[in-house]
Amino acid sequence: MQLINLFAEKFYDAFYEKEWRGGFEPNVSLLSIAEAYNVQDLVAEMRIDRGEVVVGFKIGCTSNAIRSQFGLQEPIYGRLFDPHVQKQGIAINWKDYVNCAIEPEMVITIGSDLCGVGISDDQILDAIESVSPGIEIHNFRFWFTPPTSQELICSGGIHAGLIVGSVGVSPRELSFKSEIFSVFKDGKRITKAPASEVMGGPIHSLRWLVDCLTKKGAYLKKGSLVIPGSPVELVSIDSDTELKIEIDCVGALVANFKERKNEPGSGTDNEKNRSPNRSVGERITDGD
Repeated sequence: MQLINLFAEKFYDAFYEKEWRGGFEPNVSLLSIAEAYNVQDLVAEMRIDRGEVVVGFKIGCTSNAIRSQFGLQEPIYGRLFDPHVQKQGIAINWKDYVNCAIEPEMVITIGSDLCGVGISDDQILDAIESVSPGIEIHNFRFWFTPPTSQELICSGGIHAGLIVGSVGVSPRELSFKSEIFSVFKDGKRITKAPASEVMGGPIHSLRWLVDCLTKKGAYLKKGSLVIPGSPVELVSIDSDTELKIEIDCVGALVANFKERKNEPGSGTDNEKNRSPNRSVGERITDGD
Protein backbone atom coordinates (compact mmCIF):
# COMPACT_ATOMS: atom_id res chain seq x y z
CA MET A 1 0.00 0.00 0.00
CA GLN A 2 2.91 2.33 0.66
CA LEU A 3 4.06 1.96 -2.96
CA ILE A 4 0.54 2.67 -4.24
CA ASN A 5 0.28 5.82 -2.11
CA LEU A 6 3.72 6.98 -3.30
CA PHE A 7 2.80 6.67 -6.96
CA ALA A 8 -0.61 8.28 -6.41
CA GLU A 9 1.07 11.36 -4.93
CA LYS A 10 3.59 11.49 -7.77
CA PHE A 11 1.07 11.12 -10.61
CA TYR A 12 -1.24 13.66 -8.97
CA ASP A 13 1.66 16.10 -8.68
CA ALA A 14 2.83 15.46 -12.26
CA PHE A 15 -0.62 16.25 -13.70
CA TYR A 16 -0.68 19.74 -12.23
CA GLU A 17 3.03 20.59 -12.22
CA LYS A 18 3.70 19.20 -15.73
CA GLU A 19 6.89 17.52 -14.56
CA TRP A 20 8.02 14.44 -12.65
CA ARG A 21 9.57 15.56 -9.40
CA GLY A 22 11.91 13.21 -7.59
CA GLY A 23 13.66 10.09 -8.83
CA PHE A 24 12.47 7.25 -11.01
CA GLU A 25 12.98 4.53 -8.42
CA PRO A 26 11.02 2.46 -7.69
CA ASN A 27 9.91 1.86 -11.27
CA VAL A 28 6.19 1.99 -12.02
CA SER A 29 6.52 -1.38 -13.80
CA LEU A 30 6.73 -3.00 -10.34
CA LEU A 31 3.00 -2.44 -9.95
CA SER A 32 0.49 -5.05 -11.04
CA ILE A 33 -2.34 -3.94 -13.34
CA ALA A 34 -4.74 -4.08 -10.37
CA GLU A 35 -2.36 -1.94 -8.30
CA ALA A 36 -2.06 0.58 -11.14
CA TYR A 37 -5.85 1.01 -11.10
CA ASN A 38 -5.64 1.45 -7.32
CA VAL A 39 -3.21 4.31 -7.97
CA GLN A 40 -5.64 5.83 -10.48
CA ASP A 41 -8.47 5.53 -7.94
CA LEU A 42 -6.42 7.40 -5.31
CA VAL A 43 -5.44 10.12 -7.78
CA ALA A 44 -9.15 10.53 -8.62
CA GLU A 45 -10.00 10.93 -4.93
CA MET A 46 -7.29 13.57 -4.57
CA ARG A 47 -8.62 15.47 -7.58
CA ILE A 48 -12.16 15.29 -6.19
CA ASP A 49 -10.86 16.69 -2.90
CA ARG A 50 -9.36 19.51 -4.95
CA GLY A 51 -12.86 20.33 -6.26
CA GLU A 52 -12.97 18.43 -9.54
CA VAL A 53 -15.88 16.15 -10.47
CA VAL A 54 -15.81 12.84 -12.32
CA VAL A 55 -18.17 13.08 -15.31
CA GLY A 56 -17.35 9.93 -17.23
CA PHE A 57 -14.70 7.65 -18.67
CA LYS A 58 -12.19 7.35 -21.46
CA ILE A 59 -11.04 4.09 -22.99
CA GLY A 60 -7.52 4.04 -24.35
CA CYS A 61 -5.26 1.81 -26.44
CA THR A 62 -8.26 0.46 -28.32
CA SER A 63 -6.71 0.45 -31.81
CA ASN A 64 -3.69 -1.22 -33.33
CA ALA A 65 -2.43 2.24 -34.33
CA ILE A 66 -2.35 3.45 -30.73
CA ARG A 67 -1.02 0.22 -29.25
CA SER A 68 1.79 0.20 -31.82
CA GLN A 69 2.52 3.86 -31.10
CA PHE A 70 2.83 3.15 -27.35
CA GLY A 71 4.22 -0.38 -27.59
CA LEU A 72 1.35 -1.73 -25.45
CA GLN A 73 -0.88 -4.79 -25.71
CA GLU A 74 -4.28 -4.10 -24.14
CA PRO A 75 -6.89 -1.36 -23.64
CA ILE A 76 -7.15 0.67 -20.45
CA TYR A 77 -9.71 3.04 -18.97
CA GLY A 78 -9.43 6.36 -17.15
CA ARG A 79 -11.76 9.05 -15.87
CA LEU A 80 -13.00 12.33 -17.35
CA PHE A 81 -13.07 15.31 -14.99
CA ASP A 82 -14.91 18.60 -14.87
CA PRO A 83 -13.60 21.32 -15.33
CA HIS A 84 -11.48 19.74 -18.08
CA VAL A 85 -14.47 18.91 -20.31
CA GLN A 86 -15.27 21.89 -22.49
CA LYS A 87 -17.86 22.99 -25.01
CA GLN A 88 -17.08 23.65 -28.65
CA GLY A 89 -15.61 27.09 -29.36
CA ILE A 90 -12.94 27.30 -26.69
CA ALA A 91 -9.40 28.34 -27.68
CA ILE A 92 -6.67 26.06 -26.35
CA ASN A 93 -3.19 27.11 -25.28
CA TRP A 94 -1.16 24.12 -26.46
CA LYS A 95 1.76 25.27 -24.30
CA ASP A 96 -0.29 24.37 -21.21
CA TYR A 97 0.26 20.68 -21.92
CA VAL A 98 3.26 18.38 -21.81
CA ASN A 99 3.88 17.42 -25.46
CA CYS A 100 0.31 18.35 -26.44
CA ALA A 101 -1.39 15.76 -28.64
CA ILE A 102 -4.98 15.01 -29.66
CA GLU A 103 -7.27 12.23 -30.82
CA PRO A 104 -10.65 12.43 -32.57
CA GLU A 105 -13.36 10.79 -30.49
CA MET A 106 -17.00 9.86 -30.51
CA VAL A 107 -18.37 11.39 -27.30
CA ILE A 108 -21.13 9.10 -26.06
CA THR A 109 -23.70 10.43 -23.59
CA ILE A 110 -25.23 7.63 -21.52
CA GLY A 111 -29.00 7.95 -21.14
CA SER A 112 -29.61 5.11 -18.67
CA ASP A 113 -27.53 3.06 -16.25
CA LEU A 114 -25.46 0.23 -17.74
CA CYS A 115 -24.32 -2.78 -15.76
CA GLY A 116 -23.53 -6.42 -16.46
CA VAL A 117 -20.98 -8.63 -18.17
CA GLY A 118 -21.39 -9.31 -21.89
CA ILE A 119 -24.43 -7.09 -22.40
CA SER A 120 -25.90 -7.09 -25.91
CA ASP A 121 -25.47 -4.49 -28.64
CA ASP A 122 -29.16 -3.59 -28.34
CA GLN A 123 -28.83 -3.02 -24.59
CA ILE A 124 -25.92 -0.70 -25.22
CA LEU A 125 -27.64 1.18 -28.05
CA ASP A 126 -30.80 1.60 -25.97
CA ALA A 127 -28.70 3.13 -23.17
CA ILE A 128 -26.97 5.70 -25.38
CA GLU A 129 -28.67 9.09 -25.45
CA SER A 130 -26.53 10.70 -28.17
CA VAL A 131 -23.15 10.70 -29.91
CA SER A 132 -21.17 13.90 -30.57
CA PRO A 133 -17.80 14.66 -32.16
CA GLY A 134 -14.99 15.33 -29.70
CA ILE A 135 -11.30 16.15 -29.40
CA GLU A 136 -9.40 14.47 -26.61
CA ILE A 137 -6.31 16.35 -25.41
CA HIS A 138 -3.31 14.51 -24.00
CA ASN A 139 -0.15 15.18 -22.08
CA PHE A 140 1.77 12.95 -24.47
CA ARG A 141 4.59 12.09 -22.10
CA PHE A 142 5.57 8.83 -20.50
CA TRP A 143 7.86 9.61 -17.57
CA PHE A 144 9.28 6.09 -17.41
CA THR A 145 11.08 4.21 -20.21
CA PRO A 146 9.87 2.05 -21.82
CA PRO A 147 6.14 2.92 -21.77
CA THR A 148 4.04 0.47 -19.77
CA SER A 149 0.37 -0.27 -19.26
CA GLN A 150 0.95 0.45 -15.57
CA GLU A 151 2.02 4.04 -16.22
CA LEU A 152 -0.75 4.58 -18.74
CA ILE A 153 -3.32 3.40 -16.18
CA CYS A 154 -1.82 5.42 -13.30
CA SER A 155 -1.95 8.57 -15.42
CA GLY A 156 -5.56 8.00 -16.41
CA GLY A 157 -4.57 7.31 -19.99
CA ILE A 158 -2.39 10.47 -20.24
CA HIS A 159 -5.73 12.24 -20.55
CA ALA A 160 -5.70 16.02 -20.04
CA GLY A 161 -8.97 17.35 -21.43
CA LEU A 162 -11.90 16.97 -23.80
CA ILE A 163 -13.71 19.32 -26.19
CA VAL A 164 -17.27 18.26 -27.07
CA GLY A 165 -19.16 19.29 -30.20
CA SER A 166 -22.50 21.03 -29.84
CA VAL A 167 -24.47 18.58 -32.00
CA GLY A 168 -25.41 15.04 -31.04
CA VAL A 169 -26.90 12.28 -33.19
CA SER A 170 -28.90 9.16 -32.34
CA PRO A 171 -26.86 5.98 -31.97
CA ARG A 172 -29.36 4.23 -34.22
CA GLU A 173 -28.11 6.39 -37.11
CA LEU A 174 -24.62 4.89 -36.84
CA SER A 175 -23.04 1.55 -37.72
CA PHE A 176 -20.17 2.11 -35.23
CA LYS A 177 -17.97 0.36 -37.80
CA SER A 178 -17.78 2.13 -41.16
CA GLU A 179 -17.68 5.77 -40.00
CA ILE A 180 -14.38 7.38 -41.03
CA PHE A 181 -12.51 9.49 -38.45
CA SER A 182 -10.41 12.26 -40.05
CA VAL A 183 -8.01 14.83 -38.59
CA PHE A 184 -7.10 18.07 -40.38
CA LYS A 185 -4.32 20.49 -39.41
CA ASP A 186 -4.67 23.93 -41.00
CA GLY A 187 -6.98 22.53 -43.67
CA LYS A 188 -4.86 19.51 -44.62
CA ARG A 189 -6.01 16.02 -43.76
CA ILE A 190 -3.19 14.19 -42.04
CA THR A 191 -4.79 10.91 -40.94
CA LYS A 192 -7.98 8.89 -41.20
CA ALA A 193 -9.31 5.47 -40.21
CA PRO A 194 -12.67 3.69 -39.78
CA ALA A 195 -14.46 3.17 -36.48
CA SER A 196 -13.97 -0.58 -36.85
CA GLU A 197 -10.32 -0.07 -35.82
CA VAL A 198 -11.58 0.61 -32.28
CA MET A 199 -11.75 -2.99 -30.97
CA GLY A 200 -13.96 -3.90 -33.95
CA GLY A 201 -16.17 -0.87 -33.24
CA PRO A 202 -16.86 1.53 -30.34
CA ILE A 203 -19.79 -0.61 -29.15
CA HIS A 204 -17.29 -3.36 -28.31
CA SER A 205 -15.11 -0.81 -26.51
CA LEU A 206 -18.07 0.41 -24.47
CA ARG A 207 -19.01 -3.17 -23.60
CA TRP A 208 -15.43 -3.77 -22.40
CA LEU A 209 -15.72 -0.77 -20.07
CA VAL A 210 -19.05 -1.92 -18.63
CA ASP A 211 -17.59 -5.39 -18.10
CA CYS A 212 -14.64 -3.89 -16.18
CA LEU A 213 -16.84 -1.70 -13.98
CA THR A 214 -19.29 -4.52 -13.27
CA LYS A 215 -16.48 -6.83 -12.17
CA LYS A 216 -15.39 -4.12 -9.73
CA GLY A 217 -18.90 -3.87 -8.27
CA ALA A 218 -19.62 -0.59 -10.07
CA TYR A 219 -21.69 0.51 -13.07
CA LEU A 220 -21.88 3.18 -15.76
CA LYS A 221 -24.31 5.85 -14.61
CA LYS A 222 -26.91 7.76 -16.52
CA GLY A 223 -25.47 11.12 -17.57
CA SER A 224 -21.93 9.82 -17.95
CA LEU A 225 -19.80 10.82 -20.91
CA VAL A 226 -17.70 8.07 -22.50
CA ILE A 227 -15.03 8.39 -25.17
CA PRO A 228 -14.53 4.84 -26.46
CA GLY A 229 -11.20 5.30 -28.22
CA SER A 230 -9.75 6.56 -31.46
CA PRO A 231 -8.93 4.52 -34.59
CA VAL A 232 -6.00 6.79 -35.50
CA GLU A 233 -2.68 7.50 -33.85
CA LEU A 234 -2.17 10.50 -31.56
CA VAL A 235 -1.55 13.74 -33.46
CA SER A 236 1.02 16.09 -31.94
CA ILE A 237 0.30 19.82 -31.62
CA ASP A 238 3.63 21.67 -31.37
CA SER A 239 2.75 25.00 -32.98
CA ASP A 240 -0.28 27.24 -33.47
CA THR A 241 -2.82 25.11 -35.33
CA GLU A 242 -6.39 25.21 -36.54
CA LEU A 243 -7.46 21.66 -35.83
CA LYS A 244 -10.53 20.03 -37.32
CA ILE A 245 -11.85 16.53 -36.77
CA GLU A 246 -14.62 14.92 -38.78
CA ILE A 247 -16.50 11.70 -38.08
CA ASP A 248 -18.86 10.43 -40.77
CA CYS A 249 -22.54 10.72 -39.81
CA VAL A 250 -21.57 12.30 -36.45
CA GLY A 251 -20.21 15.70 -37.43
CA ALA A 252 -17.18 17.97 -37.36
CA LEU A 253 -15.46 19.98 -34.66
CA VAL A 254 -12.91 22.79 -34.99
CA ALA A 255 -10.58 24.00 -32.25
CA ASN A 256 -7.85 26.62 -32.37
CA PHE A 257 -4.65 25.68 -30.58
CA LYS A 258 -2.68 28.88 -30.03
CA GLU A 259 0.11 29.84 -27.69
CA ARG A 260 -1.03 32.61 -25.36
CA LYS A 261 2.00 34.16 -23.73
CA ASN A 262 1.75 35.64 -20.24
CA GLU A 263 -1.42 33.63 -19.57
CA PRO A 264 -0.19 30.74 -17.45
CA GLY A 265 -2.41 27.82 -16.49
CA SER A 266 -5.28 28.55 -18.86
CA GLY A 267 -5.46 25.02 -20.31
CA THR A 268 -9.10 24.06 -20.62
CA ASP A 269 -10.13 25.64 -17.30
CA ASN A 270 -12.23 28.41 -18.85
CA GLU A 271 -15.25 28.59 -16.51
CA LYS A 272 -17.69 30.03 -19.02
CA ASN A 273 -17.00 27.23 -21.50
CA ARG A 274 -17.45 24.32 -19.13
CA SER A 275 -19.60 21.46 -20.29
CA PRO A 276 -23.12 21.67 -18.83
CA ASN A 277 -23.07 17.93 -17.98
CA ARG A 278 -22.87 17.87 -14.16
CA SER A 279 -25.38 15.18 -13.27
CA VAL A 280 -23.03 12.28 -12.70
CA GLY A 281 -21.67 13.48 -9.37
CA GLU A 282 -18.33 12.83 -7.76
CA ARG A 283 -17.93 9.09 -7.46
CA ILE A 284 -19.15 7.69 -10.72
CA THR A 285 -17.67 4.22 -10.16
CA ASP A 286 -19.07 3.57 -6.68
CA GLY A 287 -22.41 2.25 -7.93
CA ASP A 288 -24.30 4.08 -5.21
